[in-house]
Order: sequence, then C-alpha cells, then structure tokens
Amino acid sequence: MLSACATTSAPPKPVEAPVSKAEQHEAQEALKVSEEKVFKRKIAIARFSNETRYGRTFLRDDELDPLGKQVSDMLASRLVESGKFLVFERQDLGKIKKEQEIVGQANLIGVDTLILGSLTEFGRSTTGKTGFLSGTKMQTARAKVETRLVDPRTGHAFFSSTGTGEASMESGSVAGFGSKADYDATLNDKAIAAAISDMISGLISKMEERPWRTDILKLQGKKVFISGGERQGIKVGDELVVMLEGEKVKSGQSGFVISLPPTPAGIIRISGLFGDSEANEGAVGEIISGPISEDIKSLFVTSKEENKP
Repeated sequence: MLSACATTSAPPKPVEAPVSKAEQHEAQEALKVSEEKVFKRKIAIARFSNETRYGRTFLRDDELDPLGKQVSDMLASRLVESGKFLVFERQDLGKIKKEQEIVGQANLIGVDTLILGSLTEFGRSTTGKTGFLSGTKMQTARAKVETRLVDPRTGHAFFSSTGTGEASMESGSVAGFGSKADYDATLNDKAIAAAISDMISGLISKMEERPWRTDILKLQGKKVFISGGERQGIKVGDELVVMLEGEKVKSGQSGFVISLPPTPAGIIRISGLFGDSEANEGAVGEIISGPISEDIKSLFVTSKEENKP
C-alpha cells in the first residue's frame, strides 16, 4: 500500500560554500572596490513586447501589454541595481514630455545604447501523480526572453542575448490530508525573473565593452571641465587622456560613416569634483601634458586603459 503512494519531492538542503566566511567577505569587498571604478554608460530600454499569445486580448495593444511591460520594468530595475549604468526612460517618454511641458523645462539626454527585446515564449503546465490514498500536483511556468543591443547613432544591432527561466510549485496530499495549491500567479513573475537573470550577465558584459568617453564642458587656461564625476567612477588623482576626433568618412562598401583613428592631444589629472547627482556632476582636471586645442567640439576624454593600443 505504501509503495503505491505518490509523494512530493523532498526540498533541497542548503549546502555551505566550500570556502570560509572570511574568504567570502574578502571576495565581496574586492568586488565592491572594482565596481566603484567602473565608468557608467548611458542606456535605455526602447521597446519590450510580448510576442506570445499568453496574457493578450483584443482590448490591449502592444504598448499596454502587461507581460511586455513587466519584462521591461524588471530588466530596467536589474540594470539600475547593478550600479554600472545611467538608465534613461524611453517606454513612458510621452508622459515625461507632458510633465516637462507643465514644469516648463525640457532636457532629454541621448544614450549610448538602446535595448530592444521581446518575450518570445511563455507557458504554464500542470502535471500530477496519483497513488493509493495520495496525489501530487506540479505547476510549472516557463519563459524565454530575447534582447538585442542597438547603436542609436546608426541603428546597427551589434549584440543579441537569449535567456530562459522556469519556476514550479508542488503540492501533495495523503488520505485527504496535505497541502493544496490553487493557481499561483507568482510563478509567472518568477519564471520571467529567472529568464532575465539567465541573459543579463552577457548583456552587461557586452555593454561594458563599449568604449567609455566623455566631453569637455569648458577649457579655462590649464583647467579642463569635463562631464561625469564620482558616480561615473572618476576619482581625484585619476589621469585621463584627451583625444582629437579622427576625420569622419562615409564608406562606399557598408554605407556607415567611419571615424578614422583619433590622436592623443594631451593628458589631464583630476583635481576636483562637483555636482550632487548623476545629472549634473562633473570633474575639474589640470593639463599635465600636451597643447590642448581651444576647439573643444573636436575633443573628447577617455581613460588610459581604454586608449591602450
């Protein structure tokens, strides 16, 4: 009789990491230090749609689709929490413009990378086992998310990433006693969150490969005022390279406008920071080498590491 009973799976037991807690703490502290030195790129989620039949009705259009909006919001939250990027709003840009009309101020910022994506697969299933005086039921939700990174200057999609996720819940009863499970809507959220987690590491790594650069706000004698400060990883004492833009030439083969290699114009050392938010922060640098041109529109600033040949 007992061998014919259907039983729920035993929950997994927590396993301690193979390294000591002291070593784990040191690794976490080292990670924090490295994250503080990361220069932040400007990114925005331009569109995230639900391409599945799940959760869609004739009364909703793509802009109001709840699953597509949910994926977009969850991805944006993960990118903000990473602390590696300046994340700008694009999904609700119409609402932002209306608010700017009310306050009488508009200052929309362009970004370095746009994120486009879709929820391409989503579904739920319920399976069960029945034994003598017992039964189990398993609810499972599965999701697949696909994204691509686009250069807003050219419209060129330079990277794509796919993530899949699954979430499940099991319940069982013996002789009429035990747990019962109704429809659990939170499994949808957990499956989508797992899919985002599956693809976000590659997404972040690829965006960090894009070269960091900033512009010169003003040149005043030996002082150079640049955009970006502490929240972009710039520290007092950092040495940055001032580069002269290369000539832009349109390629007859690809149709792209290609910038010829820039040339070094000088080196500055950061002597001070100003501003109280990511929107208005900047840094002051002292010229330590090179005759930097007065035509600052043709100049940009980058880090020494990203300027290595």
